[in-house]
Amino acid sequence: MPQEPAKFAPTLDELADLAEQALATLPLQFRRAIEGVALSVDEFADDDTLNEMGIEDPFELTGLYRGVPIGIADSAGPLHDVNRIFLYRRPILDEWCATGVELAHLIRHVLIHEIGHHLGLSDDDIHRIETS
Repeated sequence: MPQEPAKFAPTLDELADLAEQALATLPLQFRRAIEGVALSVDEFADDDTLNEMGIEDPFELTGLYRGVPIGIADSAGPLHDVNRIFLYRRPILDEWCATGVELAHLIRHVLIHEIGHHLGLSDDDIHRIETS
């Protein structure tokens, strides 16, 4: 597993490095499935995203996939934007502090969840896979 920074909350760049390290631990089929998917780390989701999703508390959203899922992409015509996975630093750090879960494990969990959306899985599908 990737190593966590010492006692301090990681910066945006450090969290991005942890995310890249977490991606490197995923099975090859997952890494291949997300080739061409950009990874962005922001403090929080922007207001438009939160409003669109009906989320009032920005700490409730740790990650987001924006794009056209595999399988739909072939029939969707030309893509107008890059498929992207967003990680939101402050909500991830808040969950890290609240749960005590290892930060690298939490980042990996959020990434896998968002990769699931890229693969066309719903939240319910992902939850069933995680609990099986």
